[in-house]
Amino acid sequence: MDPRHTGDIFKHLEKQDELLMEAYRSMSHELHKLQVEEEMLMRKFYEIMSVHGKIKQIEGGSNVSDDTKGGDSTALVISTSNEEQTEK
Repeated sequence: MDPRHTGDIFKHLEKQDELLMEAYRSMSHELHKLQVEEEMLMRKFYEIMSVHGKIKQIEGGSNVSDDTKGGDSTALVISTSNEEQTEK
């Protein structure tokens, strides 16, 4: 590498760093928006399922899919009765 071009190389690398940081910020922002949208959709799905009585109840009267502080899971448990299964 020629020492005369180190200044140009340094400027080029700084520009690349700025572009990569901008791409990172943009992707991070988009990921956050998608996570918020996913949470909204999961809450709406839960509302719909609970209205139709498809959310499985556990002992103590709470729903299986209640939000907990310990994890980020958004899974729902759907139960159907034997009558519903035979009708389908």
